[in-house]
Amino acid sequence: MSNTTLIPIERIEKAIYLIRGEKVMLDRDQALLYRVETKALNRAVKRNLKRFATDFMFQLTADEADVLRYQTGTSKKGRGGRRYLPYVFTEQGVAMLSSVLNSESAVLVNIKIMRAFVKLRQMLASNAELSRRLDELESKYDRQFKIVALYLAKHL
Repeated sequence: MSNTTLIPIERIEKAIYLIRGEKVMLDRDQALLYRVETKALNRAVKRNLKRFATDFMFQLTADEADVLRYQTGTSKKGRGGRRYLPYVFTEQGVAMLSSVLNSESAVLVNIKIMRAFVKLRQMLASNAELSRRLDELESKYDRQFKIVALYLAKHL
């Protein structure tokens, strides 16, 4: 049994954030999943920076990092926290990581992460479809209630 089978997909799903309108994963969460230090992951990325276009990876601003720090309850800068602003990886950046972290376990972890992104995309599409259907029903019933209200107004 590989180490990656022990990573529940829910844990991966909770590590996917919406930042700047993109679904992303933090460098520290990636490092935890790949069982490497965050600085080692970032060094590997920097050695292969040409592979990571701006739509694959970006660094958070200080404000974004503060908001995220508040949401996740991580330590403040200067109290054992990080010295540098975190990097985040989009789905394409996560896929590229498997080529940078070239090990069997990295590939297996990457497959689980990609499946989590796909599941999230399917859930969002399903919610959009449900929302569209509810809008249709609401519109249909609004028309019917208007007809009933007009009838009652004329006959009462």
